Amino acid sequence: MCAAAGALALFTTAACGGTGTAETAGGKPDMVAAFYPLQWLTEQVGGADVKVTVLTAPGVEPHDLELGAQQMAGLEDATLTVYIKGVQPALDDAVAERDNAFDAATAVKTLPVGEHAGEEAGHEHEVAYDPHLWLDPSRLATVATELGERLAVADPAHAQAYQDRAATAAASLTSLDQELAKGLTSCSSKTMVTSHEAFGYLADRYHLKQIGITLDPESEPSPARIAEVAKLANTEKVTTIFTESLVSPKVAEVLAQEVHAKTAVLDPLESKPAGQDYLSAMRQNLRTLQTALGCSS
Repeated sequence: MCAAAGALALFTTAACGGTGTAETAGGKPDMVAAFYPLQWLTEQVGGADVKVTVLTAPGVEPHDLELGAQQMAGLEDATLTVYIKGVQPALDDAVAERDNAFDAATAVKTLPVGEHAGEEAGHEHEVAYDPHLWLDPSRLATVATELGERLAVADPAHAQAYQDRAATAAASLTSLDQELAKGLTSCSSKTMVTSHEAFGYLADRYHLKQIGITLDPESEPSPARIAEVAKLANTEKVTTIFTESLVSPKVAEVLAQEVHAKTAVLDPLESKPAGQDYLSAMRQNLRTLQTALGCSS
């Protein structure tokens, strides 16, 4: 494979030398981002000095990723692949033996998976922690800083630019974190019932309680689980059941009817939202939560 890469005179592959210095034909480091939040972050930190390719197309569940031959070759030639282990098993396997990959989960303190994980066979999370760390802007700010350092090492000629942009991205995320903290402080309810347990980091950061109907979007909840969530929703006097743009709302809608609640979309940002970026979509989530939880501004 290294000999074949040598035939590509414009590339130095991290797979061959472990240097993480692969470049595109235009001389820019070639970055691969696993799915949207990591694409957004990589673009913020890399700026015009890198070329970013995202593996998961808009509107597609990241969990469903399958890698073709061209994508596998791109992973080998990339300067750095930015991913989160546990979200996409196919990618986890593909980068397992590579040193040109950055698992964002290694940069932050992770949280355990949902409390009813053992009830759902075949779920996609093949790690002991909840991988949805991007829904806590403070953790994503830490990832931004680490990504800036990784890029500075991979492309020393632009090291300061990467570090400066990482600091700017981290500052934007810290500001967002402060907005969320302030906006979710005084709420009449602290309980959110979600289609799947994607919001554990958001709940942990802002002192909310998440009740997920399922652990992941690929799972069908059992009748017992639906009954359990309905009981909890009634006990907690929940007024809104949260659905997602990429997941069928049918189960959530049935549950909402049963407990006499409304539905609203809470975006887990697993795909790029139409007409928005990470920051604006998270602010939309804040407004949605404030309305549903009865938060004072």
